[in-house]
Amino acid sequence: MNNLPEHYQQLCDDYQRIEQAICYLENNFQHQPELKDVAKSAGLSEFHFQRLFTRWAGISPKRFLQFLTKENAKELLKRSSVLAATYSVGLSSPGRLHDLFVSTEAVSPGEYKTRGSGLLIRYGFHPTPFGEALIGLTERGICHLSFVQDDQSTAFAHLHTDWKNARLVEDTLATGALIDPVFSGDQSAAPLSLFVTGTNFQLKVWEALLSIPQGALSTYEQIAAQIGQPGALRAVGTAVGHNPIAYLIPCHRVIRKMGDIGNYRWGPARKKALLGWEAAHAA
Repeated sequence: MNNLPEHYQQLCDDYQRIEQAICYLENNFQHQPELKDVAKSAGLSEFHFQRLFTRWAGISPKRFLQFLTKENAKELLKRSSVLAATYSVGLSSPGRLHDLFVSTEAVSPGEYKTRGSGLLIRYGFHPTPFGEALIGLTERGICHLSFVQDDQSTAFAHLHTDWKNARLVEDTLATGALIDPVFSGDQSAAPLSLFVTGTNFQLKVWEALLSIPQGALSTYEQIAAQIGQPGALRAVGTAVGHNPIAYLIPCHRVIRKMGDIGNYRWGPARKKALLGWEAAHAA
């Protein structure tokens, strides 16, 4: 375990180059750039870029990009009709959400009103395979997981806003112990505990997000229908955008019904990286 920080720091450094390449492709896809052009945008030679990309994603850049095409997204959406069946697994009450990988508990109505009053939250910034992340941890589980999109102070401000009256204490030793369980992908281990705060509507949307398996996709329309409110597309989109626990509650797996990847709270390039990485590993 001593080399764990170095391992994740290397993946985090790799990710920054990968995100540069994805942004370059987003801006130049109409020209169908060659590998050498994409590598140059990341400040690397073709050889080193190919090696770095394969080390991070597990597949070649060309194969990775195939997973991010609109046609591939449409095919995945066709196969995602199984979500209706998976959604019914493990739900015991509106306040408890269950998944193969996470066990989630919502705050009580009283706790929701107090915005974390009397609660101790340990937090820390850490490198991950998808960039630097901020984790917030309570005795009842992970209450916050976000990617640093602008800077650490902005990321911390979001944590503080969600839990305005809680006591926040930096404890990278406690939060660092979660990096491997969260990002290693080992779903045979004991479920991770999440502790979330939100309205009843938001909780229903996040329940639906938990039913989307890795490598699958859903749409805002499907989520709205799944929670029994097919006309609430705008509200569903807002709830998806306010998901407080990135990656574990997989809001990145929701795209537009025409196959467009769409926006993401922590950046569209990161969303593409997450989807491409998951599709590659699921395949």
